[in-house]
Amino acid sequence: MRAFVLERYRQPIELREIPEPEVGDRDVLIRVEAVGLNQLDEKIRIGEFAQKLPYSLPVVLGNDVAGTVIRVGRLVESFRPGDRVFARPDQGRMGAFAERAAVAEADLALIPTRITAAEAASLPLVALTAWQALVERGRIEPGQKVLIHAGAGGVGSIAIQLAKHLGATVATTASAANAAFVRALGADVVIDYRAEDFAEVLSGYDLVLDSLGGENLERSLRVLRPGGLAIGISGPPDPAFAKRMGLNAVVRLAIAAMSRRIRRQAKRLGVDYEFLFMRAEGRQLARIASLVDDGVITPVVSKTYPFEELPAALADLAVGGGRGKIVATLEV
Repeated sequence: MRAFVLERYRQPIELREIPEPEVGDRDVLIRVEAVGLNQLDEKIRIGEFAQKLPYSLPVVLGNDVAGTVIRVGRLVESFRPGDRVFARPDQGRMGAFAERAAVAEADLALIPTRITAAEAASLPLVALTAWQALVERGRIEPGQKVLIHAGAGGVGSIAIQLAKHLGATVATTASAANAAFVRALGADVVIDYRAEDFAEVLSGYDLVLDSLGGENLERSLRVLRPGGLAIGISGPPDPAFAKRMGLNAVVRLAIAAMSRRIRRQAKRLGVDYEFLFMRAEGRQLARIASLVDDGVITPVVSKTYPFEELPAALADLAVGGGRGKIVATLEV
C-alpha cells in the first residue's frame, strides 16, 4: 500500500510503498477515505516531541482517519466490514497517512450519518481535545464562563460549539476577520487579539482553554476566578502528564522544570494549571458523533487536498491562520 513516511526529523514526508499494517485480535482494518491534519503531525515531523514521545523512524504520520472497515480481528465485537468509521488512533498506533490503517476497536466510532468522510476526518483529535478539556476535566455546567483561545482554529471551532451546548457563556480570541464566524459558532464575547488585551477585558472565568502557550497562557491565568482552571494543550507539559506517559525519571524531572514557572504563577493567583495531551477514546467519540447528528456540532473544514498532495497540505498547516481543519482525501 502507499503511505507517507517520515524518514528523518525535519525532512518532508515521502510517499512510499510499504506493507499493510498487521491486524491484531481487537483491531479493525480501515480502507482510508480521508485524513485530518493537525499541528501534532507537524510537531512530530520537526522533532519537537523527539524526547517526550520518541518514535522509531521511519514512521507513518497521521492522527485523524475516516473510512470503511475492510476486516476485523477475531475478538472484535462492535464493528464489521462495510461500517463507516472514524478515529484518532492511540498515540502508539499513529499511521493515518496511508491507504490502509489498523486501529484498535476501543478507539473507533461510527461516522455520523449526516456528514462526509472528509468532515468526519476533521473531527477526532480536535473534538476529543475539546471534550476532555470541557467535559472530563473542566466539568463545565450551565452558567459558567469559558474562554477559548484561537476560536477559529481546529480545536477552538469545536470547543466553542461544545461549550455553548454545555450552557456556558463563551468568550474567544480571534482576528477581526473571523469575528462573525466565531459568533456564528456560538461565541458570546469576541476579543480581537490584534487590537485588544483579553486579560484587561475579561475576568471571573471558570475555565480557559489555551492552545497558544507562552505569554498568552500566563496572561490567561489572570482572567480566572479563584479556583478557576487553565488547561493548556500546547504546553508546557506538567508532572501529571509525565507520570501518565510513563516517562523515565530524568525526563520527568525535565518536564517538571518546564512547567514550574506557570504552576507557581497559578498557585500565587489561587488558580490551577493542567496540561492536556488528549487520548484516543472511542466511547467519547461516539458521544460526539451523536452531537453531530443532532446538529449541535458542525465540522469546520477550511481546505481539502488530494492524498498525493499531503506534503503541501502539511506545509499549508504549518503556516497556520486558517479556519477549522485541513483534510486530505483518497479516491475510493
